[in-house]
Amino acid sequence: MDVVDTPAPESQTLTLAQYDLVHFALMAAGFSLFAYLLYNAASRNEVGRRYRPAIHAGMCLAAVATVSYLVLFLKWDSGFTLTDGVYVPNQEARFTGSTRYPDWAVTVPLLTVELLAVCSLTGARARNLRASTMAAAFLMIATGYVGAQLVADGRDRTALVVWGLLSTAFFGYLYVALIGAVRASLPRMGREAAVSLRNATIVLLGSFGVYPLVYAIPVLADVTPAWSVTMQVAYSAADVVAKVGFGLLVHKVALLRTAEDVRAGEDTHPEPVWVSTVHESDGVLPRLAGDHHHDEHGDHGHEHGATRAAPSSP
Repeated sequence: MDVVDTPAPESQTLTLAQYDLVHFALMAAGFSLFAYLLYNAASRNEVGRRYRPAIHAGMCLAAVATVSYLVLFLKWDSGFTLTDGVYVPNQEARFTGSTRYPDWAVTVPLLTVELLAVCSLTGARARNLRASTMAAAFLMIATGYVGAQLVADGRDRTALVVWGLLSTAFFGYLYVALIGAVRASLPRMGREAAVSLRNATIVLLGSFGVYPLVYAIPVLADVTPAWSVTMQVAYSAADVVAKVGFGLLVHKVALLRTAEDVRAGEDTHPEPVWVSTVHESDGVLPRLAGDHHHDEHGDHGHEHGATRAAPSSP
């Protein structure tokens, strides 16, 4: 064992400025996630039924992350005592690190669901990939948790390296599997949707890369109060990018793909689809029995952009 004699990252004594910076980062991240939850709840019906699982996954992970940040904020608020001009940690402070891992154990698998829901994979291939990526995401977090929190309170460098390497193996599988799914999907969608999907994947996998870098800080350097603050702020920023930034791009992909399906006559959607003030498709209602008789005499009551009926299935 290679146990360092410095306190764990969450047990560092902080200056007023360092404490306030983390305080601000936790509040900003929590508010961002809550706003994203409200946005998804209000706009979920804008997306066609085929891609709505992506929106539902985003709502679930936003709800979990919002509650997680509320707990983090409360633990941060109660975990330090102002003494002689510095914030000294107490027993509650240790939860400011460990609380993040149950959040990630739920939300990171949901991020893979969110991405795959707007890809073009179907049937058994889609189900198997969704199950394997969710399992890999969970195991990536669980193995990292062992090294960062359970063994010697995260101060054993050997354990950090061993469990970090195990976590990285699952991390590598996620990269390969998700990139493969996206590449297979790009030729089956329009150019604008393909660009947005590629951007969403870059944002997600790029933000994923922040977590192992922060995890490695106690391995590469003695953790100081400044490093402890850096870790908290970096995790908060990465959470916002990975969940909110990525989620908004996925929402755009879902809108664009909904419009593509409507224009191709493959699906119906009751309202026109707009993306960034651009009209992508008209509203299309399912055809009711007897509509064919009305069409034989012409339908002069619909102008461009009005809700119209979809052609009947053969």
